[in-house]
Amino acid sequence: MSQQGPILVVSTARRPSFAATLDLARLFPVVETEWADAVRAVEQVQPAAVLAATADADAAGLAELAARVAARQPYLPLIAVDPRVPHPDNVIPFFQGQISQTQTSQTQDGSDRLAARLRAALRVRSLHATVMRRVVPATPIALSHVDPARDATVLLIGRGGAYPTLSVALGERTGVVGALSIEAAAKHLNVRDIDGIVLGEGFSPRVIDAFLTVLTEDARFRNLPVVVTAGDLAPAYDLPNLEVVSDDAGQVVATVLPLVRQHAFEAHLSRTLKAIDADGLIDARTGLLTREAFERDFASAIYQTQQRGGGLSVARFAFDPEHPRAQFDGARIISRLMRRMDFGVAEEDGSVVVVFAETDLKTAHTVARRLSSVMRHTSHGQRDTRSEPAVTVATLLPNDSAKSLRSRLEEVAHRAAS
Repeated sequence: MSQQGPILVVSTARRPSFAATLDLARLFPVVETEWADAVRAVEQVQPAAVLAATADADAAGLAELAARVAARQPYLPLIAVDPRVPHPDNVIPFFQGQISQTQTSQTQDGSDRLAARLRAALRVRSLHATVMRRVVPATPIALSHVDPARDATVLLIGRGGAYPTLSVALGERTGVVGALSIEAAAKHLNVRDIDGIVLGEGFSPRVIDAFLTVLTEDARFRNLPVVVTAGDLAPAYDLPNLEVVSDDAGQVVATVLPLVRQHAFEAHLSRTLKAIDADGLIDARTGLLTREAFERDFASAIYQTQQRGGGLSVARFAFDPEHPRAQFDGARIISRLMRRMDFGVAEEDGSVVVVFAETDLKTAHTVARRLSSVMRHTSHGQRDTRSEPAVTVATLLPNDSAKSLRSRLEEVAHRAAS
């Protein structure tokens, strides 16, 4: 993989053991520096990534380095080897030996895991550089702009006494989708935008192995952050962001959150590129149309339907205004699952409006119910705060205009709320 700059290794005076593994993985050049010179080295060397040996580092030194790294553009990954908990949010943790100690295969030892995690982070950096090059006018997009509580969703899988504690701890920092079985988790992965997985207790080693093997074999999920709390893993998995930790809720959150944030940032960059390709007609945060583009396409769809015949229906998904994250999650789900012929927009009042082309009222109700049912399993900040929107549907009448159809839809929503 071509590098955009050297890899900076920060440690105490002696050379850390993982530095040699970078040479074996053909990740070079490598520049080494001590903690006292780390901040200055970031400015002088302009690295593509920073690897820090944190076993002997003080918290203030790591925090200062993390702050300087966070200010760099494009995204500069900072991977801390065996970090203390807690650590800054932009520090990607890597724990040596937790998986490799029980490996029976030599194909995925600790050095391979570190190289894989570094390559995954460098791909995010390359994507960020591409977005920066293509955005006109140039608009800064930084990792710090991604708030996990607003932009990311973690899939929590598990049963037993630790599950409620993990749910609350994760829910305070990010959106959470809960699954009590592997089958339910698989359904969420196929219909949701998931930024990380926490696999808790309640499953046998064989079930865990089968689930991780499926993630390894599916390119859609291979780079997902995965934190497992259910003991040691024996087989090797081609999952660069896999970590095994204890079931302590604080350690789980501290381990998974930086990786989740990085994945959410990558997803945001991918949506930004799609928005650029669509000449700015798509909202990069939701994946739906911008409001201007929606109003134009809505008026055009009504005109064409009235000229050529057929059906057209509109659905309004109204979310709790006290929890704006619910609207965001709903918009992302709708943009992922709606049919190619449909289009929608996230409104300023906290609702999402979707136009179902060539669809009568009965079919529109069915589609809207299916979309709404997928949103039912996400919590936002609190365990009992769920995203179940109030759904209203209206269909196009012969003398309707875009304005009259929207007015009737809002009237139906108002009567339903009353």
